[in-house]
Amino acid sequence: MPESKETKGIVRHVAEIIIDELKLEDVTPDTFNPDMDLVDELGIDSMDLATIALVLQDEYKINIDEDDYPKLKTVRLICDYIEEKLAQRH
Repeated sequence: MPESKETKGIVRHVAEIIIDELKLEDVTPDTFNPDMDLVDELGIDSMDLATIALVLQDEYKINIDEDDYPKLKTVRLICDYIEEKLAQRH
């Protein structure tokens, strides 16, 4: 199923947040692989993930339960999670 324009926007924005928060170099939102495992392939730790979750909560005005952090393994999974939370608000 092709991604909607809104989904692509969220994927890009989440990638921007990760790049900015982790001060990643040599990667842009356009070159960031949304299916890359953030822990295994990028090497982020639980503190990095908590920081990213806090930024996402502020950006999207959603609540991310700490128990859900392990589910947030890729940008695409984070995007799906955000869309699910946003849909619950409506």
